[in-house]
Amino acid sequence: MTLLTDRVLFIDGEAIILDKPAGLPVDPPRDGAMSLENHLASLTFGFQRWPLAVHRLDRDTSGCLLLARNPKAHKRFTAAFEAGTVEKRYIAVVDGVPEGDEGTIDLPLKKISSAQDGWRMVPDQKGKSAKTHWTLIAMHEGRSLIAFRPETGRTHQIRVHALHGLGAGIVGDPVYGKAGASASTNPARGMLLHSRFLSIPRGTKAAAEATAPLPATFAQAGFPTKLIDDAGL
Repeated sequence: MTLLTDRVLFIDGEAIILDKPAGLPVDPPRDGAMSLENHLASLTFGFQRWPLAVHRLDRDTSGCLLLARNPKAHKRFTAAFEAGTVEKRYIAVVDGVPEGDEGTIDLPLKKISSAQDGWRMVPDQKGKSAKTHWTLIAMHEGRSLIAFRPETGRTHQIRVHALHGLGAGIVGDPVYGKAGASASTNPARGMLLHSRFLSIPRGTKAAAEATAPLPATFAQAGFPTKLIDDAGL
């Protein structure tokens, strides 16, 4: 079992920010696999209550995940996410090169499902509003390293916006990536989407914030951490 106590990026009396590893679901999955819940007892750090996740990262997304250490903090942090005052920055590798160096993707999203394909999110003008800003960082062998800054927090937002807004799905994405591009066929062995930075305002108190180191899988795909550091991300 991965020790999440070794992956704490920020901690104080009301907040913990973890560097969640790819492959660990936040909620208990139907297949009975380990989830964040199996680690909560080890993340009390002297408190009686287990911390609670304030938001969600997809199972295959790595990086910054906020936990609240008491109910009052959970309520305030949840309100901050709903109000859109939380600063979030993601890094991803996409299968292609977008037009231009930066832009904004404004595509409302809607959930659909079928017996054959299961559920997924799709662009739909009748769906919930979703907006993501993006910046091209680097290119390598027909792929691009992109910084994403979502204004909203819809399910699978960055993954769908990459595919339909940039015309290039995230490398290793089993749902929205290239056909057959799963963790088993992707040379980087996983989906290359990482929650790089998270900052939660707390009024007069200093923000709870952290930067999660880039996983080695990005360097294996030709995009070393130096590219992110040089870009100030």
